[in-house]
Amino acid sequence: MARGGGSDERLRRIEAVADAALSQLGVTDFLDELLDRVREALRADTAAILLLDVHAQQFVATAAKGLEEEVRRGFRISVGSGFAGRIARERHPVRLDNVTAGDVVSPILLGTGVSSLLGVPMFAGGELVGVLHVGCLSPRRFTDDDVKLLQLAGERASLASQAGASSMDRAAALALQRSLLPTHLPDAPGVDMAARYVPGHDAGVGGDWYDVFTLPSGWLGVVIGDVSGHGLRSAVVMGRLRSALRAYALVCDNPASALTLLDRKIHHFETGNFATALYSMISPDRTTIQLSLAGHLQPILATPGRPSGVLDVPVDRPLGTGPRQPTRRHTEVVFPPEAALVCYTDGLVERRGEVIDVGIQRLCSAVEPGPAESVCARIMTTLAAEQTTDDIALLAIHSTRRVEPDR
Repeated sequence: MARGGGSDERLRRIEAVADAALSQLGVTDFLDELLDRVREALRADTAAILLLDVHAQQFVATAAKGLEEEVRRGFRISVGSGFAGRIARERHPVRLDNVTAGDVVSPILLGTGVSSLLGVPMFAGGELVGVLHVGCLSPRRFTDDDVKLLQLAGERASLASQAGASSMDRAAALALQRSLLPTHLPDAPGVDMAARYVPGHDAGVGGDWYDVFTLPSGWLGVVIGDVSGHGLRSAVVMGRLRSALRAYALVCDNPASALTLLDRKIHHFETGNFATALYSMISPDRTTIQLSLAGHLQPILATPGRPSGVLDVPVDRPLGTGPRQPTRRHTEVVFPPEAALVCYTDGLVERRGEVIDVGIQRLCSAVEPGPAESVCARIMTTLAAEQTTDDIALLAIHSTRRVEPDR
C-alpha cells in the first residue's frame, strides 16, 4: 500500500485537504467532504470527527465516514475514555498499530473490525475542541507524513466547526431571546407602553431582557435586566431569571422582596452568573411607582414642564455577586400625569472611550414626555443611530392620566 512515497504524492494529498474551495460549503457538507478526502488521501477505511461538549465533558460524534451509525445514534464518550479520550489526555497524535478491545469503547468502531488507528487532537485558540481519527481494517503502520496530513485536516475541521458553532449559537440565542421577549405589551388602563430590543453586532446576542405584566392586585410589574456575558448560555440564564421573577412577583408585596428571592435563586442554581435588574411596580391608580435596583442603571423620568432627569433611587448589589444581600431597598416615587418612565440597558448609553455619565446625559436630553412609542422612536433615533457592540433594551411607560386643572 503506497503511503506518500514521493513528493508529488505528498503534494497531491495536501492539496486535496487544503483545497480552498471547501470553504464555500456549509459546515456539515464541509466536514463530510473533508472526511471523504482524508479517507481517500490516507487510504483509510474509517474517518470520524468527535467534537467536545464542554458542559457535559463528552465527545460527540459529529461527522463520520465508515462509521455513520455513530452520528445517527448520537454517540457520546466521556473525555477520559477510549481512544478519543487518550488523544485528549495526551494532547498530541496517537498511533495504534494493533487495536485491542481495551483501546476502543465505541461498539460501532469495534464492530467494523478496525486493526489500526491514527488520531489527532483538534484545537481552537489553544483549547481542545475535538478529535479527528482514521482507521484501517487491515494492519497498518501510519507514517509521520500521515500524521502531518491528518493534523492539517484537523486544523481545517476545527476552524469550520467553531465558525459553525458560533453561528448556530448566535442564531439559537437570538431565537430564544426573541421568543422570551413580550411580542405584545399588555393592555393596562392608565398607561401606554412601547419597547425596543436590538442585538449587538459584534459581541453576539446577550442576556438583555424586559418584561411587563399585570398582577392580580392590579399593580403593573415592569422589569428590565441584563445577564452577564453573551451567547446562548446567557440567553438561557436570562429566560430562567425572567420566569423566576414572574413567579416571585406573585407572592411578594414589593419589588425589593422579589429581587431578594431572585438573588437567592441565582446564588443557588446559577452559580457563576450575575445580572443587573430593575423591577418596578406601578400602583393600580397609576399615581406611584415602587422601584428596586440590583446593580442596574437608574431610570429616567420625564415630567411635563420639567427637565428630564435620572430618578434618585439607591442601587443595590447586582444579582449573584458576592454574598447575598440580606436587605434590598425599594423606593416609592410619584408618577405624575402624562409623565414618561424610561428604563434601559447599558448598551444604549455606553460608548467606548467615553464615561457612561455622558451617555446618560445624552439620553436625558433625548427624553421628552409624550406617548411611549414617540418616546422610544426619539431615543433610538438620537442614541442608536450607530449600532453599538452591545445589546440594547429599552422600555417606556407613559402615564395617560390627564392633568386636573386647578379649581
